Amino acid sequence: LINMAVHVSKALLTEFVQGLSKVPRLIVLDIDYTIWPFHVDTHVSPPFKSDGNGGACDRYGTKINLYRDVRTIFNELREIGISLAAASRTEDPDASRELLGVLNIDGEFAYKEIFPSRKFTHFENLKRTSGVDYNDMLFFDDEFRNIRDISTIGVTCIHVNDDIGLDFATLKRGLQEFNRTT
Repeated sequence: LINMAVHVSKALLTEFVQGLSKVPRLIVLDIDYTIWPFHVDTHVSPPFKSDGNGGACDRYGTKINLYRDVRTIFNELREIGISLAAASRTEDPDASRELLGVLNIDGEFAYKEIFPSRKFTHFENLKRTSGVDYNDMLFFDDEFRNIRDISTIGVTCIHVNDDIGLDFATLKRGLQEFNRTT
């Protein structure tokens, strides 16, 4: 039943986006508790190794997976032509980058701002390197403080429930909000 729901959501996403008057030029994702269910700098330990099934294990054998819909969302957004960026304040950027590679999703992100700093710095860099204005960005994060701060510069921001991460319902809510506010 879950796989069928994901398939239906995937099929409907393209149709849903076609019905919008405007889509973001860049979707920015926090990483921890947005695409995977942990803080990479405190809950898992490199080196990481692929498990051969789309997941990974850390040095202690802890199993690592993305949230359920994330990989399919990446595929759909790529097909639609919406670019992705990562913006993470992690204290262990090397571990984050390594895990993105081991999970084979590093290439999904056209831009990566992964270093301990204020989210404002990440977004200033993203604007400069991508050429995308803040009002053409849609940002997903599990931390309310980041949502509050980044919304002040004109980015449409959506809170992600850290129990489920980025899923199709949250993505659609974000796209609707982006349409409503821009």
